[in-house]
Amino acid sequence: MVSIRLLLPLMVSCSVAASGQPPRHLPPCRVVQMDVFCSDQRLRSSPLNLPHAVQTLDLSYNQVQNLTEETLAYRTSFHHLNLHANKIHSIQAGLFKNMTDLKVLNLSRNHLSLFALSKIQIGPLTAVKSLDLSSNGLYTGMTDYFLSDSPSLETLSLSSNSITKIARNTFSGALSLSKISLHNNVILDIEDGAFESLDCLSELDLSKNSITCITDFNLCNLKVLNLSRNSMEVFQSSRSTQMFKLSRLDLSQNKMSYFPLLPRNNILEYLDISRNQLQTVNVTGSRERKVVLNHLRYLDMSYNQLRSLPESFFYCMGSLEVLNVSNNCLQAFSIVNRRVLQTVKTMDLSYNSLQSLTFGENALSSLEELFLQGNDLSILDHQVFQGRPSLRHLNLQQNHLEVCSSVHHQRDCVSFRSITNLQILNLSENGLRTLPANAFTNTPLEFLDLSLNPGLDMDVHSLSGLEPSLVHLLLKENNISRLNADLSLLRSLKHIDLSTNQLTALPLWNKESSIESLNLQNNNLVTLESSSMLALEHSLKTLYMGSNPLSCCSNLGFLHMVQHSTVVVPDIETVTCVLDDFSEPVNIERVTEEMCHQEKIQNYIIAVVLAALVVITTAVVLLKCCRSRKRKLNRSFSI
Repeated sequence: MVSIRLLLPLMVSCSVAASGQPPRHLPPCRVVQMDVFCSDQRLRSSPLNLPHAVQTLDLSYNQVQNLTEETLAYRTSFHHLNLHANKIHSIQAGLFKNMTDLKVLNLSRNHLSLFALSKIQIGPLTAVKSLDLSSNGLYTGMTDYFLSDSPSLETLSLSSNSITKIARNTFSGALSLSKISLHNNVILDIEDGAFESLDCLSELDLSKNSITCITDFNLCNLKVLNLSRNSMEVFQSSRSTQMFKLSRLDLSQNKMSYFPLLPRNNILEYLDISRNQLQTVNVTGSRERKVVLNHLRYLDMSYNQLRSLPESFFYCMGSLEVLNVSNNCLQAFSIVNRRVLQTVKTMDLSYNSLQSLTFGENALSSLEELFLQGNDLSILDHQVFQGRPSLRHLNLQQNHLEVCSSVHHQRDCVSFRSITNLQILNLSENGLRTLPANAFTNTPLEFLDLSLNPGLDMDVHSLSGLEPSLVHLLLKENNISRLNADLSLLRSLKHIDLSTNQLTALPLWNKESSIESLNLQNNNLVTLESSSMLALEHSLKTLYMGSNPLSCCSNLGFLHMVQHSTVVVPDIETVTCVLDDFSEPVNIERVTEEMCHQEKIQNYIIAVVLAALVVITTAVVLLKCCRSRKRKLNRSFSI
């Protein structure tokens, strides 16, 4: 009831409380029970008539400069105070002393470095649990004036400041801290013991700084550590045998040449060391320094310089589910032991220099996704993928593979038959020359990409066996002039891409077709068979037809479909046709049947005129011939 009675005067005061600023047309402050939201109102202070027991005040994106009791309308009942993105450079001493219920204080993106120069403390912050001081231009030593008396503080953000050093006593006034963000500073040095007194600390973000090494990591209670985007060359934990609670460690985008030396007893689940300078992984460490990673589920070593990755490296990773080693320099990869990586579900080996790939019998039995695109694979065991019963997604784009025919002893090819759960297969950019009959028998593909294989010769039965499963088929940029494979039998096919080929005729479809999306851009189609278009009309939803030399008057059925059906043609602006052999292309939307009728009439008239001219010309010629012959006869009989 209090908030309802105060709603109208508050709405008025929000629009005029800008202390000398001329009023402008802005939406009023929004009041929800005891919460007031006045973001982006050009205010220099809070509204005049705040509810007496206001709990939340949002003054973000305003023009507050001096933070005083008057600025906050002499209210002390706040639970949540948001002053983000103002111009605060002065804070009244002891302002927060009587705010015993204040839990969340956001002072980010202000000018608090000017306040810190006064060497006045803003505390005590007796009840504050979350404090945001990010983007304030603070540098080393200034944090003391904000943290010296914050006994309840749990979450602290000092990101995007100019701090260069974390001193031993930096957080001595906030011993309850559990989460600290120092992201995007210029930290070069961390004094010994700077974080050790924080027994509750579980998350520490030191990303995007200038830290060069960690040589004695000993924060046993820490659960999440982010050291990405530094200049780290070494990460080495202490030799302690104590159990470390660290579960997530991000060391990406550093300068490490060696695999990090992790705590011996750990429960690490997530490790990212991508975008470093790793050239090798050490698997010969001493027994007392040997690290077991039995809890590790995610390992990312992409974008390094690894040339080899021995199978023994994975012996201690009994729970690994995701392995990313893409964008390295691997030439061979082999997993023979069925007990190694037996829990891996996703493996990314893309964009290496792989020429050899070996999987032992029953190895990688849990593998669901395998990414091998961008390698040099050409000769593999022809049944290398058959022994992976869980495999459902296989990407072989940009390799040099050939597809085996039904003759299993054929060399230099890979078989894609009887991969029992494979649903997604990408064979684009492999230089495929032929696609034999029954190439995918007993493999329930839903998505098949055969694009960018110029000159691909498909057998009429290439796709046999995919009738009940195939939904997406991509055949773009194959330089196909005639499609041999019978697509009408693929009763589940909904999306097909035939763009950028040399097609002169549409594939045949029947009325049972379920095609919803068809891309025919950049072909040589002049006339679209009306039977095929009628067969598609009941299911087709999206059609791409741009950049084809269509004839306007030979495609009246297509014209009617475009103008009167629910089929969407996203590239309609590029779909043109010609009315006759000598006319300029016309956008298909501008063509009417009357134009074609007029064209027929004009052609008929022209034909009649031409015929008449031919008759008259012929008559004249015959007449001249007759007269000439008559003259000759007359001369012959003259005396």
